[in-house]
Amino acid sequence: MRIDLHCHSTASDGTDTPAELVRNAGAAGLDVVALTDHDTTRGYAEALAALPAGLTLVTGAELSCRLDGVGLHMLAYLFDPEEPELLSERELVRDDRVPRAQAMIANLQELGVPVTWEQVERIAAGGSVGRPHIATALVELGVVRSVSDAFTTEWLADGGRAYVEKHESDPFEMIRLVKAAGGVTVFAHPAASKRGQTVPESAIAELAAAGLDGIEVDHMDHEPATRARLRGLAGELGLLPTGSSDYHGSRKTCVLGEFTTDPEIYGEITRRATGAFPVPGAGGGAGR
Repeated sequence: MRIDLHCHSTASDGTDTPAELVRNAGAAGLDVVALTDHDTTRGYAEALAALPAGLTLVTGAELSCRLDGVGLHMLAYLFDPEEPELLSERELVRDDRVPRAQAMIANLQELGVPVTWEQVERIAAGGSVGRPHIATALVELGVVRSVSDAFTTEWLADGGRAYVEKHESDPFEMIRLVKAAGGVTVFAHPAASKRGQTVPESAIAELAAAGLDGIEVDHMDHEPATRARLRGLAGELGLLPTGSSDYHGSRKTCVLGEFTTDPEIYGEITRRATGAFPVPGAGGGAGR
């Protein structure tokens, strides 16, 4: 059983539409795929309508958080997307994305880069706008060779020359909100130091004590030694270790199913969730 619990569509910063994502996941031989767009659930309906036979969809989101000045991402699975408190917090984060992107574009223009909001808006194509869309614009302009090359202090990385902060949630509060909405929380790529500063393991322990369910261990941004260390940490803290591709379509080099989650861990995630259920294809309805 092949399970990929971290994928993005054009509802945020992926290049596959939600329908294309589930079709491609089925073609890649996956049995379970999670749709975890940034701070939005807008792709659910399209993904569910296109869900092929043999593939199960886990609904979720990747939520933007910040702890002691360090950005981190929280994967939330199988929560009730209409739960008012969580919905309100997600809308605060989502609505701040446009002014934040426009401010980063202004910074880039001051640095002599001829990027425009119209260009970034075209690239985002109605999705929840984020730094990867601006990075793609820099690739189009020949400023950098790849999206990942834009995520340096030279350009868009945390603290970089063009970086602008956005509203991000407190992770302890986010754990509470997701749990109240019946969901399960997993700390995404916690040791992805290539992306910028990461929180210390002591902070992961505090999050675990506050109800964090798991940590993403097997991920393209974790070296083998890092994965081994995180797996040990998960064992020490009683956290569920997950694995996933963090697929973004053609925007990144990762491929569907590059890393996967153990079926027993997936089973425990689904047992803990009460806000929604995984939906088997073809063309199921949304979870409760």
